[in-house]
Amino acid sequence: MSRINYHHLYYFWRVACAENLTQVAKDIHLSQSAISAQLKQFQHNLGVDLFERQGRKLVLTGEGRKVLDYANEIFAKGEELEQLIAQGFAPTGQHVSIGVLNNLSRNFVESFILPLLEDAETTFSLHTSTMPNLLNGLENYQYDVILTNHNVEVGLQEPMWRSELLSRQAIAVVSSSKPPRRRSFPDSYRNAHWVLPSKNSEVRSAFTVLCAKHQYHPSIKAETDDMAMLRLLARDSGAYSVLPEVVVRDEIAQGTLHVHQSLPDAFEHFYAVTLANRAIPENVQDLIEKVRAQR
Repeated sequence: MSRINYHHLYYFWRVACAENLTQVAKDIHLSQSAISAQLKQFQHNLGVDLFERQGRKLVLTGEGRKVLDYANEIFAKGEELEQLIAQGFAPTGQHVSIGVLNNLSRNFVESFILPLLEDAETTFSLHTSTMPNLLNGLENYQYDVILTNHNVEVGLQEPMWRSELLSRQAIAVVSSSKPPRRRSFPDSYRNAHWVLPSKNSEVRSAFTVLCAKHQYHPSIKAETDDMAMLRLLARDSGAYSVLPEVVVRDEIAQGTLHVHQSLPDAFEHFYAVTLANRAIPENVQDLIEKVRAQR
């Protein structure tokens, strides 16, 4: 007889994800004692302890974490099956769910998803949010991949992320005025006003390092963490800005913004983040490989 009772596995999965038996009991309309009995039976059938009690909290054992990995895969596949049924069993259609950091360059995102736009058999959804929300959604299988310009630190505790460098884009000084034949930093910008990314951004840090090296103190008119707004400010204010060229690709092509110079050895990096304990869907891997091939 099989030792896997999938009702028991489901109760285990809910409790392991929520780390709160009381809340799970309330959510699925069962008593705590009933769920506890089911979990004890499940552990007995498997012959291993999946939880250990630390005070009033249930904590996964090493074996419990391994079982959780499989449970995540099993119930993620169940959700895919429900979506397939809801869509009427489309024979070849696929769907990709992509999480996007809310201040990421829209031009870069568009270049990433371009193959999906050209694929008649694949649909996709884009969801913008903060990094903590994106990682939480990835952990809960809401996204197949998330796009960010911040590398994700891989810690010793679960969940473990897989962070892959997709691209790096040169950072440039841009403005609406046409550049002179020669530009030197900082002499060419003594009387300049600047609109800049916020201080916690990789782009701003690169500019700050350059300024410190040359003992240059920029006159800052405005700063923002919204890349779309920074594009407008750079275009319409007459001030200088520092941006990855990909962010203002269209404005440069139209002649509304001009590149004055690139910052030496300064780049913005773009990453694709997936769950390390989950196989990357083939269509997502194809997207990653196509962008990396352009580096």
